[in-house]
Amino acid sequence: MQLTITDSLAGPDVSVTGGKPIDATLRLELARIAERFNIARLSWENEVIALRTAPMQRFGAALVAPPAGGFLQATLQGEADLVAAVTRAVGDAKKIVDLFAGAGTFALPLARNAEVFAFEGDKAMVEAMDKGWRMAQGLKLVTSQMRDLFRRPLEPDEFKNVGAVVIDPPRAGAEAQMETISRSDIPVVVAVSCNPVTFARDAAMLVKGGFGLEWVQVVDQFRWSSHIELVAKFTKNINKRSKGNL
Repeated sequence: MQLTITDSLAGPDVSVTGGKPIDATLRLELARIAERFNIARLSWENEVIALRTAPMQRFGAALVAPPAGGFLQATLQGEADLVAAVTRAVGDAKKIVDLFAGAGTFALPLARNAEVFAFEGDKAMVEAMDKGWRMAQGLKLVTSQMRDLFRRPLEPDEFKNVGAVVIDPPRAGAEAQMETISRSDIPVVVAVSCNPVTFARDAAMLVKGGFGLEWVQVVDQFRWSSHIELVAKFTKNINKRSKGNL
C-alpha cells in the first residue's frame, strides 16, 4: 500500500493506492478519519472518499486543485526556486510553450507576463490547470491541451513565433521531444530535470542542433536523498543551424 500526503492550503490531501478493495464499512471509517484529522481530501485508488474542502495549491496568481495523487514539486521552497529560475531564463518572451506542464506549476506563474501554450498528457491535470487559470485574475491567455508528448511530440513548425520553451519531463527524460526541438529555431529552451543522466542525453541533442548551454542551476529539494532538481537555459545560435531547421 502506498500513501501520498500533500500539504494543501486547506490541509492534508491524502491519496491511498495499492490497498484492499473498499467496502461500505471501510468507506465509513475513512470518512470518519478525514473528519477527525481535518483532512481536506481523502482518496482511495483515485476515488474521492471524503472531500471537506478543495485541496488548493497556489501557482502564481492562480489557485489549483490537482487530481488526487497528481505530481507536484517536493517542497514549497524548492518549487519557488525552480519557478524563479524558469522565469529568469525565459526573460521577456511574450509567447511561451510549456511541455509536460502538469497542473500549471510553471505555466500559470509565467502567464503573468506572457501568453502560454501548455501541453500535458494527463487529462485531469489539464482540466485542473485550465480551471485554475479561468478562476484567476490578471493573467494572460493560457491555452492548455492534453497531448502524449512521448508518442506525439510537437514538431518544429509548431513552435513558430514562440519566444521560449519550458520542458519538465519525468525522470525518463524526453528524447523524442528534444529531438524535434533541436531542429527548431526556438530562441530559448529551458529544461527542468530531476535526472542528470537523462538531462545530459537530451541536452546533447540540443547542443548538436546548434543550441548553447548558458547556465545550470541546481535545486536540492529532496530531503534525506541524494537526488537533485536542475534548471538549465539553452539559447539558439542561429549561425549553427542544423539541416532541416525551419
